Amino acid sequence: MSSPIFVAIDTPDLERAKGLAKAIKRHAGGIKLGLEFFAANGPAGVAEIAHLGLPIFLDLKLHDIPNTVAKAVQALRYLEPAVLTVHGAGGQAMLEEAKAAAPAATRVVAVTVLTSLDEDDLAATGVNGSPHEVRAIGRYGISNPRVFDVCELPQAVEVEPNNGQSTATELKWPAVMNGRSNQQKRAREGR
Repeated sequence: MSSPIFVAIDTPDLERAKGLAKAIKRHAGGIKLGLEFFAANGPAGVAEIAHLGLPIFLDLKLHDIPNTVAKAVQALRYLEPAVLTVHGAGGQAMLEEAKAAAPAATRVVAVTVLTSLDEDDLAATGVNGSPHEVRAIGRYGISNPRVFDVCELPQAVEVEPNNGQSTATELKWPAVMNGRSNQQKRAREGR
């Protein structure tokens, strides 16, 4: 891989996604496909994008009981994604079963708090303060060196490993959706 950057292709349109992937192929290290694309095109659509030769970051944020997530990951094995997301709130057992079910080369990434949420959003769900939530849920992944965590860059400094070793904060980036950061989003919404 020439670049460590995975480019998000957020469209349900398979032909548009293929065109974008072809256009950025020489500049990107991989393609991130999310739930919208997956719901519209399924595993066959992911396979078509993967056939273009770039690693796939499959951002599905799987979250269910451990056995169900493991079976879902097993169903996706043949796609051999470079990265596959699960939701960190699913707990240690779910994370471990997801990783065990994934191909050996697939990084299972625990999403802790959705990047679109701010403290007001979390408070509305009964969670007081996003840094504390990131610490509490993030430890699931950090205590297991086979699982990696994703969070916004400002939150990354708030996450501390249980065992004193920084084994799982490898994947971090600022949340930018449609060219706007969360701060810009909140300003636009008047928050």
